[in-house]
Amino acid sequence: MEIAKSNKTALLFGASGLVGSKVLEFLLMHPAYSKVKIFVRRKLDVSHEKLEQHIINFSKIWSYQLLMKGDDLFLCLGTTMAKAKSKESFYRVDFTYNFKTAEVACEVGVNQIFLVSSVDASPTSRVFYLRVKGELEEAVKHLPFWSVHIFRPSLLLGERNENRWGEEAAAKIGRVLNKVLGGLLMKYKPVEADIVAKAMVQAAQKLQSGVHYYPSNYLQELAEENDRQLRNT
Repeated sequence: MEIAKSNKTALLFGASGLVGSKVLEFLLMHPAYSKVKIFVRRKLDVSHEKLEQHIINFSKIWSYQLLMKGDDLFLCLGTTMAKAKSKESFYRVDFTYNFKTAEVACEVGVNQIFLVSSVDASPTSRVFYLRVKGELEEAVKHLPFWSVHIFRPSLLLGERNENRWGEEAAAKIGRVLNKVLGGLLMKYKPVEADIVAKAMVQAAQKLQSGVHYYPSNYLQELAEENDRQLRNT
């Protein structure tokens, strides 16, 4: 299988969110991508020569499979319990929409997937938010992509208008434990959204097959690598 290193097409879902909007910014400026397709419910006030916007109904994702041909899939879809109002609605967005999107992308030949998850995501977690994230990780990693990359940030800095109670609870506990244990639990340190986004775009350039996990404390290193690479191009 030949994996493209340049002149790539990126597919981005969740471009209006905190991390997704930053991923969009970095994809548009990255020389490896000649086209960036975003799939949104409402058109974004963004224009660029590389950008294609597609307004879609996420509950009918299979009907857009012809538009989803590309190289790298960036999945940044997510909601909050405050917005979703119920566990069923939350699950539909954070699991079903993400997983069905990944299935379609895999079916049409996308090679790499980059998924935003959460610190402490686990399918056996007692915390509903973290359990859904963990179930999604497990489901996505078993799809036959050439490469699967799962990012597990702690509390995302810059998000002030939403109550992401699962991530925030983990981050608050982590800050306390980090002080007590002298920095041994750095994975709980809050992280800037643009650091997560840069790390995702940089991971896409490494062209590493298999399944890869990125804890929150490793994202800064990848982001700095992304900056160095862009300065040298």
